[in-house]
Amino acid sequence: MSLIYSGGMPEQPSISVVIPTHNRCHTLARALDSVIAQSVQPEEIIVIDDGSTDATGDLLKNQYPKVKTYRQSNHGVSHARNRGIESSSGDWIALLDSDDAWYPGKLEAQLRELEREPQLRLCHSDEHWIRNGQRVNQRERHAKRGGRIFQHCLPLCAISPSAAMIHRDVFSDIGYFDETLPACEDYDFWLRLTAREAVAYCDAPLVIKHGGHQDQLSRRFMAMDRFRLIALDKILSAGVLDDSDKDKAIKTLGEKFQVYSAGAMKRGRTAEIAELRSRYSTWLSRYTSEHVDSRF
Repeated sequence: MSLIYSGGMPEQPSISVVIPTHNRCHTLARALDSVIAQSVQPEEIIVIDDGSTDATGDLLKNQYPKVKTYRQSNHGVSHARNRGIESSSGDWIALLDSDDAWYPGKLEAQLRELEREPQLRLCHSDEHWIRNGQRVNQRERHAKRGGRIFQHCLPLCAISPSAAMIHRDVFSDIGYFDETLPACEDYDFWLRLTAREAVAYCDAPLVIKHGGHQDQLSRRFMAMDRFRLIALDKILSAGVLDDSDKDKAIKTLGEKFQVYSAGAMKRGRTAEIAELRSRYSTWLSRYTSEHVDSRF
């Protein structure tokens, strides 16, 4: 798994860049240009066109003929990412969302970090956030870090897909992105990975993360905690957590159940609350009565 050395000089491992996209011709060129500008070039750039109906196909054909492009009917971001990973040949997979971009030294910095910690199989970084064209500061709860970060990943997604470079063996060991989840598929994947191993981290903003546009999943699916509940149930049921991580995951599931149930109750969705309580009863029964609102 580790970086390969020969005669005292490090041999650069091969990197495949995987970019899923759907109707983002207006941002895809920016993403691709940021990859082409890297100080360390990847072995290949793969774009999965997930059923775009805009000019994405023409853009790729006319301006980026060397990019490996796969077109499919619209199946969602997880399916597109997975197809890109399966089609790749590199030792490492660098993910990039088609509305984000990298600073020129991103891949080089991650390779240097992995040389320092060659036993690790994921490296991510800090990022700059742009919302509606304006730079915004992240809140403390969004702070990134490395090491054993499972508990840090429980409240919300603590690794940006566009910042992640992952050794391909990881997918053989823990599986791919969950295609049944319409959102929070990255949250689910990071929980499965960080429950098992530590991660490397570059303490520098290497990614420009753009937000505020209408097609973001967080806008399409306002109640994201319902998908996080599924991910938490999955990792708790997997039998891989130590006692401390398991207790924290159960507490997080209980808290998210309360928040989601409160919103559902306001909308009169009592049957949904009952169904969720039944589905997650194993963990909610261990989330003590002093924390759970009796209405739920």
